[in-house]
Amino acid sequence: MKFKEKTKGIYEIEKQGKMLVPARIYSTKKLMQDIEDNAITQLTNVTELPGIQKYSIAMPDMHSGYGFCIGGVAAFDSEKGVVSPGGIGFDINCGVRLIKTNLTEKDIKGKEQNLVNELFNQVPAGLGSKGQFKADRNQLEQVMLKGSQWAIENNFGWKQDLEKTEENGKMKEANPKNVSEKAIQRGLSQLGSLGSGNHFLEIQKIEKIFNKKIAEKFGLKKGNLCIMIHCGSRGFGHQIASDYLDEMEKAMQKYGIQVSDKQLACAPINSEEGKKYFSAMACAVNYAFANRQMIMHWTRKSFEKVLGKTAKEMEMSLLYDVAHNIAKFEEHEIDGINKKVLVHRKGATRAFPKGKKENPKVYLDTGHPAIIPGSMGTSSWIVIGTQKGLKETFGSVAHGAGRIMSRTKAIKTKKGEQVQKEMESAGRFVKARSPKTLSEEMPEAYKDVEEVIKSLELSGIAEKIAKLTPIGVIKG
Repeated sequence: MKFKEKTKGIYEIEKQGKMLVPARIYSTKKLMQDIEDNAITQLTNVTELPGIQKYSIAMPDMHSGYGFCIGGVAAFDSEKGVVSPGGIGFDINCGVRLIKTNLTEKDIKGKEQNLVNELFNQVPAGLGSKGQFKADRNQLEQVMLKGSQWAIENNFGWKQDLEKTEENGKMKEANPKNVSEKAIQRGLSQLGSLGSGNHFLEIQKIEKIFNKKIAEKFGLKKGNLCIMIHCGSRGFGHQIASDYLDEMEKAMQKYGIQVSDKQLACAPINSEEGKKYFSAMACAVNYAFANRQMIMHWTRKSFEKVLGKTAKEMEMSLLYDVAHNIAKFEEHEIDGINKKVLVHRKGATRAFPKGKKENPKVYLDTGHPAIIPGSMGTSSWIVIGTQKGLKETFGSVAHGAGRIMSRTKAIKTKKGEQVQKEMESAGRFVKARSPKTLSEEMPEAYKDVEEVIKSLELSGIAEKIAKLTPIGVIKG
C-alpha cells in the first residue's frame, strides 16, 4: 500500500480492500523515511475495525506498538463501534504534567545536583519501584474512583491543581468492581512512583517563546524554570490491560468480529465486555492522575528543602496535565453533524483549541496547553491545537519524539556511562537507577523532536508556544 501526499505534511492511503476508511499520517518527508513497515500495517489494520470514523490516524512520532501503532488515533461510533485495549496501550494514562516556577537558572546555580539528588530520593524510580506511600485497599478504591481529587483531599497538592488537569483528574465511569485482585495487589505499593523506561522527572528552562500573547496567558516567561513529570498507571494499568485482552479475544468470537491482527482484540462499546473494560480502564486513568499529583507534591517538597523557600513563594503552579494513552467519549463534527464518538489515543495527546467546553475556564479563550516531551537531553515543547486539527484529528497531536531504535539495539550502541558523560559535558545533571536505562533512552534512539514539531505546524494541526530545554534529568 502506498501513501499519497494529500497536502503539505499529510499522507494518505486510500480506502481499499477491507479498509472501512482511509489511513492518514501527519508527517514530514524526512520522518516518513523512518517509519517501520509494521507500524504502517498496524495503522491500516485499524481501518477495518467496526464503527471507525473518518480515518485511522498516525502522528509524526509513530512507531510499532501492540495492535495499534504508538502515535495512533481512532474514533468509533458510540453506538456501533468498538473499544480496543490495544488502542490505549498497557500503560493506561501515561501522560505529562508540567509545573511552572518563577525561578531562573541563577536561583539554582550550584544547587542543581542537590535538587536532582533530592528529587531522586523523594520520587522512587526504576522497574518495579514502590512509592513512599503504601495504600490500603480502601484508599486504593478511593484512588480508582476519585483520581487526583483523592490526592488533593489527602494533602498531596493544592485544590487549584484539579482545574488544570485533563478531566479534572477524574473519569466518572470508573468502577473498581471490574478490576482484578491481581491488579489491586500490583497497585497498592506503586502510588507516587515514576517507574522505568521512557518515564522521567526533568528540570527544564523555557528556552524560547513563539507566541508571546498565549505564553503570557499560560504564565510562561523566557528563562524561567519548569519541572516536567512523565509517567502513567504503573503495574496497575498494565495488569488491567492484560486481564481484558483475554476477555476481548473471547468477546470477538461471541460477537462475530474479525480482525487482521489478534492484538486488535476488541468488543462492542455497549456490550457487557466493552463496558467492563472501559470502567476498569477509567480506574487506571484515575490511578495515573493521582500518581502524577503525588509526584508533583514531592517535587514541590524537594524544591522547598533544597532552596529554602515555600512552593507558593516559588509559584510552583501546574500549567497542565495531559494524558496520551486513553479512550474518552467526545463530541466531534463528522460529515457536518455533531456526533458522540469514543476516541482512542495511544501515544497521542489531546489538543483542543479555544472554544471547546472541555477546556478549563482559564484556557477557554486559548485552548489548553498540549505538552510534548522530547527524548532524554533534547528539547520539549508546549503547543496548542487548531480548529483544523480538531476537524481532522479529533483534536490530537503527537506525544513525544517516538523511537527509531529498539532498546536492545540502543544498549549495544552505547554504554550508559558514556551517555551520562555526554549529557554532563553538555551541562545537564543526570541521575538514573540503572546505566542500562540511560543506554535505552539515549537521544539517538529517538526521532528528532524538532522535526516532529515541524510536521505538526506544516500540516496545520498545532501551533508552537514554547520550547523547553533540560537542566536536570531523573530516570528510572
